[in-house]
Amino acid sequence: MAKRVSIINFKGGVGKTTLSFNLAAGIVREQGNRVLLVDIDHQSSLSISCLGTARWQEAVENSRTVSEVFRGFVGQRGAVGTTIIHSNPLARISSDYEGLDIVPASLELDDIEIELTATHQGNAIQSEWNKRTLICQWLEESGVDDEYDLIIFDCPPATKIVSQNAIAASHCYVIPVVPEAVMERGAPHLVRMMKSGIDAKLKGLMEFGEPRAMHVSDTELVGVAITQIQRASGGYTIEHRRYLESLKDQWGDKLLEPYILRGAGVSAAVSDGIPVYERRRTQNVGERGIHDAYQELSNEIWHRIRNL
Repeated sequence: MAKRVSIINFKGGVGKTTLSFNLAAGIVREQGNRVLLVDIDHQSSLSISCLGTARWQEAVENSRTVSEVFRGFVGQRGAVGTTIIHSNPLARISSDYEGLDIVPASLELDDIEIELTATHQGNAIQSEWNKRTLICQWLEESGVDDEYDLIIFDCPPATKIVSQNAIAASHCYVIPVVPEAVMERGAPHLVRMMKSGIDAKLKGLMEFGEPRAMHVSDTELVGVAITQIQRASGGYTIEHRRYLESLKDQWGDKLLEPYILRGAGVSAAVSDGIPVYERRRTQNVGERGIHDAYQELSNEIWHRIRNL
């Protein structure tokens, strides 16, 4: 059975997709594990990075996206199996990434979210459970969970029904943050929401719904990952250094190391669909040690996940 992790934050622009992409690539290349990326953000940035624009558009046109997992509930289509999985999208780069697959997202996922909110089937309470465990149902019925060591959900900057589906199926989650004031307040709020809001609500609903073997009652925090810290002479910028100290006080050993530097080379690599490890000879990534930091961070996250 795979370990399943959600990469999530309320706020956009904190590096969720970049972390998901390089975490998956780092674990595959270093550990030789099989990893499935599941993009549940309708913006589809991760999907386009992995597949390229043309292949992603083809996936959307042929109904081979994560949207198919939710369509049956809103009365648009029947059951879906493994056809939405796209194998080895990074094989074009290197054989090091064989074993990394992806379920892409589509822009219409935002519309499906609205339909999920408005749609009910049968008993109202049972319906609330069923619509939040559609990913669990897909994992069970498709047998996907048995094919991978790790499944990573790249979540949108919200905790609506689609995100709650990922959380319901996840053993754990990682919060990427930027060391700034909004993260100082926002990350603790997200942790409280996960425990007393989403997990608690699902526990209350589960006795009224169909049993879901893939449902995880208590989704654990793996850690908080700093993904865009700015370096200055003698260390980090004054502002980032101040909030970094605050984050250390807040999170203790849950604050993951190493910290990932902000850099145009990182965002450019993701836009090109290239893991940072393939940019180790460039000035903006390799000479700054960002590829090594990402590999070390990926190893640490995977170590923590396996030991849950």
